[in-house]
Amino acid sequence: MIVGRQKPLEEIWDLVSVYGKVLVFGCNTCVAVCHQGGNKEAELVASMLRTRATTEGASMEVRSGGIERQCEHEFFASAEADIEWADAVLSLACGVGVQFLVKRYPVLPVYPGLDTCFLGDVEKAGVFTESCQACGKCILGLTGGICPVARCAKRLFNGPCGGSNRGSCEINKELPCAWHLIVDRLDALGRLDDYEKLASIKDWSTERAGGPRKLVNEEFVA
Repeated sequence: MIVGRQKPLEEIWDLVSVYGKVLVFGCNTCVAVCHQGGNKEAELVASMLRTRATTEGASMEVRSGGIERQCEHEFFASAEADIEWADAVLSLACGVGVQFLVKRYPVLPVYPGLDTCFLGDVEKAGVFTESCQACGKCILGLTGGICPVARCAKRLFNGPCGGSNRGSCEINKELPCAWHLIVDRLDALGRLDDYEKLASIKDWSTERAGGPRKLVNEEFVA
């Protein structure tokens, strides 16, 4: 899932304070799971903006709403009236959702209400851990299902660095060494011999280093 964090109210206010009609627009998939961008959060942010507008003596009308996903055209039908009403939209989606809105409504001001943080998993309620960097060439099959790109601070491919100490990463003793986890996992699977195999140099062109990426599934393209 994509993990995000709400921007401070002061920053949000600076973005939208010049508009008379603002729609706080929630996204009810990834960022709703981390309790930062769903309909409930949109209602709360809208309420805070109304209070701030009253305090500042600003003439601002604020509505809240949301759809299942802001990155797919098919979910927008129920929200078109609110979007047409708005002078500006404060999107509580990830950066993908914000940019999707910009492309869909090219003359409508759209602003981010979240900082998009990472692709992660739910470690426990309220705790999210980065586990994937969408590098475009997955090697989890070689590393026991644990990603050294996302979880090793140095993105090493052939074992831990010299700073690994008793299973902890040198940058933070509370952070597990990814390669310690990989070795333990391979051992538990009876695949420890795989640790002796040298990984080839990674083709980083499939990652962001190769420029903006696009995936075309010919089966669904008209």
